[in-house]
Amino acid sequence: MRSFLFGGVLAVMATVTTAGLAIADAASTVYSYDGSFDDAAFSVESAIIDKGLNIDYTSHVGDMLSRTGQDVGSDVNLFDNAEIYIFCSAVLSRKMMEADPLNIAHCPYGIFVADREGEVTVGYRNYPEGPMQEVQSLLDEIVNEALSD
Repeated sequence: MRSFLFGGVLAVMATVTTAGLAIADAASTVYSYDGSFDDAAFSVESAIIDKGLNIDYTSHVGDMLSRTGQDVGSDVNLFDNAEIYIFCSAVLSRKMMEADPLNIAHCPYGIFVADREGEVTVGYRNYPEGPMQEVQSLLDEIVNEALSD
């Protein structure tokens, strides 16, 4: 098992031979990816688009952290590369917000791809019990499709 700090949450990673599940904790679900960062990023983008969804924005988190590290007094290299793909589903978002308008706090949805010292991970933020679990299921479908490419 391997531990690392991701987004302020300590995650313990263990590789499982089937889909590469690493961890599902209260904050996030993270899978290890057997391949390069570029392959994982392409697979995630393709899996999102294959669901008929549009990627609204790609957050280049790894670049931002590298660029700003010195400015905030840090020389720690957190990621070799990291991106978050931001998207929404009109159908699911409407359904979630009709169930509870405060579910707006969970929109848009995101899936990240990260490379730390050659270990590539793919994952997403977990959502609360109730209607938002349908969104979490969609995110898990997309990630598992990306892992199977």
